[in-house]
Amino acid sequence: MASQSPYPPPALPHLPTGRQQRRGVLLPVLGVVAMGICGLVVLGLVGSQIGVLAVLVGAVGALLPVAVVVGAFLWVDRWEPEPPPLMLAAFGWGACVATLSALIINSTAKLAADEILGQGSGDLVSAVISAPLVEEGMKAAFLFGLMWVRRREFDGVLDGIVYAGLTAAGFAFTENILYFGRAFAQDGLVAAGGGVITVFVIRGLLSPFAHPLFTAMTGIGIGIAVNSHNRAVRALAPILGFLGSATLHALWNGSATIGGGIGFILVYIVIMVPLFIGMVILVVWQRRREQRVLAAQLPGLAAAGLIAPSEVGLLASLAGRRGWRAAVRRQAGSAAARAVAAYQAAVTELAFLRARMERGTAGPAARQWHDELVNALTTARAQATAHPNALRAAWPHSPPGWQPPPAGPPPGWPPPPGGTPYPGSPYLPGPSPYPGSPYLPGPSPYPGSPYLPGPSPYPGSPYPPGPRPPGGSPSGGTPPP
Repeated sequence: MASQSPYPPPALPHLPTGRQQRRGVLLPVLGVVAMGICGLVVLGLVGSQIGVLAVLVGAVGALLPVAVVVGAFLWVDRWEPEPPPLMLAAFGWGACVATLSALIINSTAKLAADEILGQGSGDLVSAVISAPLVEEGMKAAFLFGLMWVRRREFDGVLDGIVYAGLTAAGFAFTENILYFGRAFAQDGLVAAGGGVITVFVIRGLLSPFAHPLFTAMTGIGIGIAVNSHNRAVRALAPILGFLGSATLHALWNGSATIGGGIGFILVYIVIMVPLFIGMVILVVWQRRREQRVLAAQLPGLAAAGLIAPSEVGLLASLAGRRGWRAAVRRQAGSAAARAVAAYQAAVTELAFLRARMERGTAGPAARQWHDELVNALTTARAQATAHPNALRAAWPHSPPGWQPPPAGPPPGWPPPPGGTPYPGSPYLPGPSPYPGSPYLPGPSPYPGSPYLPGPSPYPGSPYPPGPRPPGGSPSGGTPPP
């Protein structure tokens, strides 16, 4: 008899309570309003210092580097795209709330240092002490809040880097408006001692990833913490990450404030460039790790009847996913391709959660999250199959008589109270009522495979192009185990 699965069976569709509606609608609305107010106050303060025209020039100059930085983090986040509202919230927090807080506190610290330590000391204190602690602290506040309220969105280090990078990109965008606009107000576009072009080269071309690199230290710490069983690691990793971000920020500011041009160049070449290269290597390694985690979970999802076995190879690689969506777009249109993309994202989300459940790091709410994600996956599959050929378009040379599996798991899902209508599922023991295939009734027409005769000569694609000889695979080999 099969052993009981560690994963709970999917629950009935969840209806939101009044409290959940307030959290899901009222709190986001209040957050948007608060960020909007902060943004308007920042623009007002900056405009009063440098003028409206300078603000417009600064905004135009700040658009190019922020587009590159945000695009880079969206590229990093392709395996498991984070919810767009949360990503926009991260950027808005950095651009509005964190910037306003830093502007007020740093200005106050500068005035206090001038008064206590003597005139001229305020710039040094503000740049080397106040700005690193306050700016990194305000950016980290969003990350810690997200970890506390939406812990399920943190699957590891890569998610921490993405959210940290977007928060820092928002902060750098507003800060660049101030720096570019101030340079324009003082020296115009080009000047012997500065001007917008000079500042743009330094901040927009040489160091557009400076703020994201600093804050990524905090994101890495949080990513390590959510995947650790050790209480000390869970407590210390985020703190050490924040201290690392503040130290890097202080070193960066101090190199220009204390060391002048030579100090800035030395810190840039000796510390920042190697650190940036190391961050790129870490991101690439983490992306490959996510792919391995996903590939390891897909067979279990297929065995559970949550995806078709024929989809495992395509879902296991970004190239396979792109090819699938492209084929669907050609044959069924853009709406069907978007539905398939949503289905792919739902599969990935569930796979990562099941991996965390196996490691024991998903937390006490894992059962509820699993139920919700299974329902979301079933819904996404139903929406994809509502479009003709949406799940079949990627396999134009399917075996004769092959039909795509129905939307969602086998008929009868979710199980009624007290049992399951389909024994043999990984959720409950007992024989399967569908011999030969988790979806198709009756024995498999192709021995050794629920759908295909023999192994696929094209790894990652269960349906290679070209004719099939009767009773065998194009490669003529023996069936895979």
